[in-house]
Amino acid sequence: MSVTVRSRSNAEYYVWGDGCDGWHLLKSDRLSVIEERVPPGCGETRHRHAHAQQCFYVLEGEAVIELEGQEFLLCAGESLEVPAGAAHQFFNRSYFDVRFLVVSQPATRGDRQAV
Repeated sequence: MSVTVRSRSNAEYYVWGDGCDGWHLLKSDRLSVIEERVPPGCGETRHRHAHAQQCFYVLEGEAVIELEGQEFLLCAGESLEVPAGAAHQFFNRSYFDVRFLVVSQPATRGDRQAV
């Protein structure tokens, strides 16, 4: 069995959106765990995943997640489940970076649909 300790310093890194960062802490077809950083005023486009359910867990800052037309404000230590098929969008409307984990089961690769 091969075991690797992952952190932002050694995880696969990518940039998305307008200056947002992501680190793949776990990347498999069955499960994905990503730490992301979203600067103030940024967010993602509204979308859905046909197969993947997700959990967004805020590590630092506060985020707004729009889920099927309803907005939820999440502070550090809070999470929100996004069921498969539900349209959603992540925003940082605060003045500070937000850091969070997004856990997806199964992984979202090839499962994202614009809404």
